[in-house]
Order: sequence, then C-alpha cells, then structure tokens
Amino acid sequence: MSGERSLEQVKAEILRRAGRNSPLEHITPEDAQEAAAALTSLDRDHWAEVWCTIGLRHEARGDALQQQGAAAGAAGAAWFLAYANCRTGRYPVASTPGKMAAYQHSLRCFRKAACSFNPPLQVVEFPCAGQRLTGYLQVPAGCVRPPVVIHWGGVDGWKEDRQRNSEILHGHGFATLTMDMPGTGENPVGYMTPDAERTFSAAIDWLSNRDDVDGSRIGVWGGSFGGYWAAKLAHVESARISAAVIQGGNVHHGFQRAWLEPALTRTASTYLLGPASLLDARSWVLGASTLEEVLSQAPQLSLKDQGLLDGPCAPLLAVNGKRDDQAPIDDVYILQEHGVPKSVRVYPEGGHMGRTPGMKERVIAELIAQWLEDTIIR
Repeated sequence: MSGERSLEQVKAEILRRAGRNSPLEHITPEDAQEAAAALTSLDRDHWAEVWCTIGLRHEARGDALQQQGAAAGAAGAAWFLAYANCRTGRYPVASTPGKMAAYQHSLRCFRKAACSFNPPLQVVEFPCAGQRLTGYLQVPAGCVRPPVVIHWGGVDGWKEDRQRNSEILHGHGFATLTMDMPGTGENPVGYMTPDAERTFSAAIDWLSNRDDVDGSRIGVWGGSFGGYWAAKLAHVESARISAAVIQGGNVHHGFQRAWLEPALTRTASTYLLGPASLLDARSWVLGASTLEEVLSQAPQLSLKDQGLLDGPCAPLLAVNGKRDDQAPIDDVYILQEHGVPKSVRVYPEGGHMGRTPGMKERVIAELIAQWLEDTIIR
C-alpha cells in the first residue's frame, strides 16, 4: 500500500478501530458510523467539520446536563465524547484552519470533561526560557508527596490523549504530569529547535520545587515520535530522573534516509490515513515542507551521532513491536549496543508501539507502569 488510503478504505478503518484502537479508542460505534456516512472526501477541513459536528453536539448535551443539575459524571461523559470526536477532527495535526478550530474545540471539551476526573486534573503553567508551558497535573488522593511521571505522545497524540495512561500510573502510586512534546499542541518550542529538550527540563525544575509531589523521584515516558525525547532525557538528564521509557520511538536508524523514505511513502500502512498522511504530520511537526526537507533534517536528531549513547544514562526501558513500520526495531537494539545495560520488551508480532493483534493496548501500558513502579518506588 502506498500514499493515502482511499476514502472507502479510511471509512472501513474508522468502523474497525472505533472503541478499540488508536486514534479512535474513545469513539463510539454509533459516532463512527455517523462520521463514515457523512465523509464525502478526505479533504482536511471537511474531515474536521464532520467530526466536530458530532463532537459539538455532545458538548451541547453536556452543557444541558450541567444546567439541569445532573451529576458531574453525566455531563463529564458527554464532554469527553465531545473531546474525542473533536480530537479526531484535528487528527493527525492542526495543519489547516478547520483542523485548528477542531483542536481548540477539543481543548475546551477536554477541560470541561476534567471536572469529573479522579484524581482532579489541574491545568498548570511553568516557565521555560522566557516562555510559558502548559501541562496537566494529577496527584492521587491520600498519597503524600508521591513520585511523578512526566509523559507525552508523538506527532498526533497530544497531552489530552494520555488520560488512559495517567489513570494506569495513578494506580501504581504515581502523580502524573502530561505535556506536549516540542512541535505539538501548546508547546511553543519547535521539534528541530536546538536543545528543545529544555521544555522537559523546565518541567523537572518546576516539579522539584513543589511540595505535593516528590521532585527527587521523577520518571519520563515518551510515546511514538515523542519517544525520542525520553531516550534523550535519559542521557542528558540522567542525574535528575529516576527512570525513562521510550515506547515506539526513534533513536538513530529511524532518522536515516534508508528507513524514512520508504516508511513515509510506502510502508507505514498502519497509520489511519496511510503513509502519506504520516509524512504530512511529521513534516508539520518538523517544520518541513517536502519529503526531501524531512530526509535532510532528520539525521541531525540521531542520538548516536550526537555522541550521547555511550554516556551516563538513567534506567531506561525500550518498548516496541518487531514489526513496527513507523519506528524501526533496530532503534531498540542500538540502545542495547551502547552504554550501560537497558531494559527491553519487544513484542514479536507487534507493530507500532508494540500494539499486537488480539491484545488490548492497555496491557503494554500496564507493563510499563509496573516497570516504572519497580524501578522508582520499590
């Protein structure tokens, strides 16, 4: 399969993934059927409009429930469905006016839905080199200064999309801070900006000065294209973090032309809209306009070529599927081949992020949370 999926192929994928698989795990079958029936093309703004029509209807229902004095959970559930649909409207990235509007709708609806989250979600800001970064902090009730995990996603999974993993981490005794990686969401720092990892260092600074979490016990977890930053932080912030997880991320081989060119044009077929859409999304995040620009820029991200892999490193877990067509399994192996020993979990039949046919995605998140608990708490 090459390029974009056809409209009919995308519709089939929407129906197949709804309620089960990323990025539609929170979409109901009924909403998926309505969206599939309404889509007449894969035009980006039309895509956003179709999903937002559904999402804004859920938002209005949540608003009405609140006005009627319904329990916060009922309104919150409606607002969460609103967020999920509007988030799908901005997927994979907010690269057009319609998709940017969908993103703003998803932010608003997510923060409305957060009224029913347990533990409560705090929208927080912290400084970074003269700018302000936004994150979501949750501290489980009854935990006195718990350790905290900072976690984030990739090109299309932003901080609002990490709630499932936050809930799992809370069950393992952690507070959580979710944030957007450079180049996405509300993070004003570009992915290719030199020392862009300072956005995460700023979060570590901020957490270290709080009295409701233990800033001396911090874990980091980056998913997909954001996994790169977790591997980098494990090396450059080895003295300040207790553990790091790279799940489905690139380290060296995934930034080379030999891998990237076929992946972004032909082989990354598990992406919802096809490999050409993955190219569009990564180009947007990297600030590139063409495939050639991506191929020329990406190699400078290599942690091997930056000379980091043989230096100090915090305890590091690398997780991925052997069949991943978005991040090569060789980038898990290269971590093993350099520096101190690492922990690794390879899913032999798994694709991107380790996702394996017939296995629920949360199984992998539970494994990661358990490793973080064993490494940081026990």
